Amino acid sequence: MSTLSERILGAGAGAYVDRAVDRAYVHDGTGLLARAAWTEIGSGVFTDPDRRYLIFDHIVPANTSTTADLQQEMREFAAMTGMHFFEVGAGVCHQVMAEGRALPGEVIVGADSHSCTLGAFGAFATGVGATDMAGIWATGGTWFRVPETTGIFLEGTLSGAASAKDVALAYVGALGMDGATYRALEFVGEGAASLSMADRLTLCNMAVETGAKAGIFYADRTTRDYLAGFGIAAEPQVPHAGGYPDEIAIDLEDVVPLLALPPRVDTVCPVAEKEGLPVDQVFLGTCTGGRYEDLAAFAALVRGKQVAVRTVVVPASRAVLMQAVSTGVLADLVAAGCAVATPGCGPCLGAHMGVLGEGEVCLSTANRNFKNRMGVGGEIYLASPMTAAATALVGAITSPEEFL
Repeated sequence: MSTLSERILGAGAGAYVDRAVDRAYVHDGTGLLARAAWTEIGSGVFTDPDRRYLIFDHIVPANTSTTADLQQEMREFAAMTGMHFFEVGAGVCHQVMAEGRALPGEVIVGADSHSCTLGAFGAFATGVGATDMAGIWATGGTWFRVPETTGIFLEGTLSGAASAKDVALAYVGALGMDGATYRALEFVGEGAASLSMADRLTLCNMAVETGAKAGIFYADRTTRDYLAGFGIAAEPQVPHAGGYPDEIAIDLEDVVPLLALPPRVDTVCPVAEKEGLPVDQVFLGTCTGGRYEDLAAFAALVRGKQVAVRTVVVPASRAVLMQAVSTGVLADLVAAGCAVATPGCGPCLGAHMGVLGEGEVCLSTANRNFKNRMGVGGEIYLASPMTAAATALVGAITSPEEFL
């Protein structure tokens, strides 16, 4: 039986195919570039506006007058084309799309490298450049080379203080930053079935950190139940029954809290090996670590306590923020001394709302820790929300196992 990428794209690995794009989205950064390229094409045709999305998430609210002017231009462009528009505060584009706007079997393209997040729904989801997005707007489709697939076999269940982010760091560390270049990662096995949708979104999100084109779970009962919450009926997909050209196995029972050391995502070690290293800031948020489950896990550790270092919390979407409000999670975070900011990308890209100073150290739940990403001269360690909570309470890198 074919892999899921082959089934969705309609050809075997290595083939070149033209495919209609079911859903395409941009954010306030890439949208500007895509609009310029679309204008240069000059056809004036904008296809399927009901399946095209503009989501303000990267620099929200605007940090300068220039940013504000450019965002206003994009508001006008969205109104002109009729595409779906999500204003400041809606949240990170990938999370907004994950809230009932991505379905099994679809081809989904975003003008952002972490668009692979949506493969969690059994879709072929990937990122493209602004010029490619302009072509999709104009024609409704694009071309792909069908990727080879690496099977990531997950067995067992997570235990202790380990989380999906730790599993993501484990496979990135095993494959390396270029170990899956232009491949699809299929997450399969009994362990895969045990993971929540939030867990799956995190694992697929970080596929691009190995160079992969896509990260994919097969839609199952968990997918069906999640989408039913948005009034969407979805059928499970039959998993690939054959082998894969490349395979790795991860026993979830063996996963411990992990850390990615700056400046590479694939330089991974147990949190315990760096315990006691002082930090200046903890950041909880992004398309990797800002979902409700992440905020709740963080809040469970800090409830009734005070953070010892500045801690910035950015919910991944307005829906996440509202759930945190209704359940008391937000109150726990604020009472513990956390600063809660507008849903969106926050300081992840180094624009504002938590940029680091020279020589400062941040423990972040984001997906990248490249040099100067969150501020010139800053250092970023990547970890799970639970590790972030333990670190915030102590003011130094700390394993969450100490708080269980």
